[in-house]
Amino acid sequence: MEYIAARMAWMIYGASGYTGELVARLAKARGHAPVLAGRSADKVRPLAGDLGLSWRAFGLDAPDIRDVALVLNCAGPFSHTSRAMVDACLAARAHYLDVTGEIEVFESVLARDAEARDRGAVLLPGTGFDVVPSDCLALTLKKRLPSATSLELAFATRGRASRGTLKTMIENLPRGGLVRRGGRLVKVPAAHLVREIPFGDKRRLAMSIPWGDISTAYRSTGIRDITVYMSASPSAIRGARLSRYVAPILRLGPVQGFLKARVEARGAGPGEAERARGSVQLWGQVSDGSKTVSETMQVPDGYDFTAEAALACALRVLSGAVAPGAWTPSLAFGAEFAASLPGVRVPSCGEPAPVRV
Repeated sequence: MEYIAARMAWMIYGASGYTGELVARLAKARGHAPVLAGRSADKVRPLAGDLGLSWRAFGLDAPDIRDVALVLNCAGPFSHTSRAMVDACLAARAHYLDVTGEIEVFESVLARDAEARDRGAVLLPGTGFDVVPSDCLALTLKKRLPSATSLELAFATRGRASRGTLKTMIENLPRGGLVRRGGRLVKVPAAHLVREIPFGDKRRLAMSIPWGDISTAYRSTGIRDITVYMSASPSAIRGARLSRYVAPILRLGPVQGFLKARVEARGAGPGEAERARGSVQLWGQVSDGSKTVSETMQVPDGYDFTAEAALACALRVLSGAVAPGAWTPSLAFGAEFAASLPGVRVPSCGEPAPVRV
């Protein structure tokens, strides 16, 4: 721990990507000076010059994290980048954070707790919208009903996705759904469950999705039955269910390449004014079979929230506030962490369970 504490330089990898740039600009505005890094010097150098920050360019076959105490990985899909960077961080006794929402990445990183403790490093995946607010909501609900045996979480977004988010969604589309039952990850068809959710502003139809909390909330709460939902229109639900039958086609390399090329032709992501109009409604409910407790939360646009949350997580880890090991956000910083971030509202819910549709 003394070696890490002596090195206060930290790095944003994937800094020239949409989310990485948001974090970099926020960090600079708050008076911090992360090292900006990525695979392409042609992309990282201009941003570093604009912000007056140091930079490095390297691929993950040879990570250059010398003299860096912490790496915040913003380069997705994280199924392609997390393992190599975690390996490099553990070898260098540096902390590793990312903004993933991918279940397999959470499972892989959190499984390395013993290695992290042995190396005196913190591993903290999911420091953005995926999964800070929902993870804190899950632990809050567990504290309100310690006997809870089932957990349901849901979110409804207002705003569009970035290119990186869409590419990750394209990769995951053929894989169907996931829920946790009896403590185990269970594969289910896409949009396996559909229900109406009483969000803080209004009730919305939602479908089950393979969201990161199926991994993280299990570790944060110990609840063995977990389902996550996303608000969706009836046509979107029909489309998700149709994907069950075309999944073999969607897995094909040329099809994946075509879809990702279409995404690449779009803008990088929502602009500042668009993000200012965005918001996310969250809902959670726990039950022990006889009692039910629910609660809602509202956060700003998911990308603005991610920048705030990831920066806050990085600074807290650098300060020594988190012991070595692999952590979820709520276990690292407490169930109240999300509510401490700008623009987050957590009104009391306490509504009865909605009727399944």
